[in-house]
Amino acid sequence: MKYLWAEDTGAGFHFWKLVNQLFFDDALVVESKESNQGILDALSDLDIKEDNVYYIAFDYVVDNQDIRNKYRMLKSIADKAEGKIIILDMICFEYLILAFDKLVEWTGTGKTDKIKIREEVLSAIENHRIDLSKIDDEKTLQYLAGFKRYSTERVMKSLVGEFTQNEKWSVKGALMGECWYKDCCVSEHPDNLRCGKPDVEDGNEKMRMLIQSEEVHKIISTIIGYKKEGDKLEFHTL
Repeated sequence: MKYLWAEDTGAGFHFWKLVNQLFFDDALVVESKESNQGILDALSDLDIKEDNVYYIAFDYVVDNQDIRNKYRMLKSIADKAEGKIIILDMICFEYLILAFDKLVEWTGTGKTDKIKIREEVLSAIENHRIDLSKIDDEKTLQYLAGFKRYSTERVMKSLVGEFTQNEKWSVKGALMGECWYKDCCVSEHPDNLRCGKPDVEDGNEKMRMLIQSEEVHKIISTIIGYKKEGDKLEFHTL
C-alpha cells in the first residue's frame, strides 16, 4: 500500500483527498495525523511492511525553531527507513494556495495593496522561508513587521486569508470553499466580496489546474507513478 500522511486537518486535509481522487485515482490511503507531532508519533510506532511506502506532507519552515527540531527528527526516521518514508518538499498548504497563479483572478479580490505584498513575498521565498533581504517595498516590510509572532507560515496563512475571505473560496473551514472544486462559483456575501471570474467552470478542472500549478506540481511529482509530460503531470498506475 502507498500512504499519504498529512498534518493538515480541515480544508488542507480536504485538498489532499482531492489530489488523491483527481490525480492518483484514489490509489493512495490519505490520512491526517492532525499535527507535525502527530506524524512523528505515528512514525515512531510504525511497523513498515515490505510493500508499504509512506509519503509525508509535513509543513516545514526554517524560521520556526520548533518545526525545525521536529523536521530533524522526521528526517532521521526517514533516513533509516530505506526509501519507505518519503518527505514531500513543502512549506505549508497555505503556500500552495498563495502561489497559485490564478488566485487573484479567480477570487476577484480588489485589495491592490495585498496583491502587491503577495507578489513581493512570493518573489522572496528561498529555502523554506521569506528572505527579508530580498524585499525593498516599504509597505510589504511594514506588513511583515506587524506580526507579533512572525514566521513564514503565519504570513502565508494571513495573506491567504486576505484573498479568500469569500466563504466560497475559503480555505479555513472543514472543507475547501465550494468554488475550488464545484462546477459553479456563485456567492451572495454580506460584505459584497466578489467571487471572481474563473476561466473554467468545471469543478474538477479547476482543481486539476491548482494541482498542476508549479508549486503543487513540484511536490506530487516526487510520488511514484507520475512523471512530467510537457508542462503537466500525467498519471501512471501506481
